[in-house]
Amino acid sequence: MYEAGHAADADPTQWDFLSARPFANAQEFSAWLNSCAASSNPLFFTVVDQHSGKATGLLSYLAIAPEHGSIEIGHIWFSARMQRTRQATEAIYLLARHAFDDLGYRRLEWKCNSLNRRSQRAALRFGFTAEGLFRQHRVFKGKNRDTAWFSMLDSEWPLQRAIFEAWLHADNFDSSGKQKKSLQQIRAEQLWPARLDCINCGREARKNASRLSRPQCIISKLRIFY
Repeated sequence: MYEAGHAADADPTQWDFLSARPFANAQEFSAWLNSCAASSNPLFFTVVDQHSGKATGLLSYLAIAPEHGSIEIGHIWFSARMQRTRQATEAIYLLARHAFDDLGYRRLEWKCNSLNRRSQRAALRFGFTAEGLFRQHRVFKGKNRDTAWFSMLDSEWPLQRAIFEAWLHADNFDSSGKQKKSLQQIRAEQLWPARLDCINCGREARKNASRLSRPQCIISKLRIFY
């Protein structure tokens, strides 16, 4: 994983909005991983490519509040080889599905620095709704941070799950692995009929789940993987 984050093709801006920083060596990186593995809130996961068996990224649940039915996805670090790939989208889908379908949360949050345009675009692409801006919310790396808030609710999840699964389906990719339709295109096609019958949409999504192709990545608790 250290190699994936510090290779020659690594994105030099990947650390700009992360609490972590570029690490001087693998030992320093391992010490940081140990601290992540020991944490329960945030609860970190590692993303492992099914084909290569290599770890290609990290992400976590945080702001875990079961008494309120609220949980957040954050601390997302995807290596250059994983960014803008099918695996990256699938990793978010897997954590969202686990939060709603398995754990029964009613609210899923996404928060980011207001200067992090890439993260804000990703939140909207994944179906989160923008809720507003918390001004002067934090001091981050010695600078003011205004925080952009996004959320997805359990009532919205059946539609968003169907959109994720339609995009991830093998039929949506050609022989070279290129997508045929974007998430936005699929969302536009499904949004209006789903509004008319969201409950049936959710039932159909669960029925179609068995037709998903073999997953490209797996999510594993960091403490187990590492």
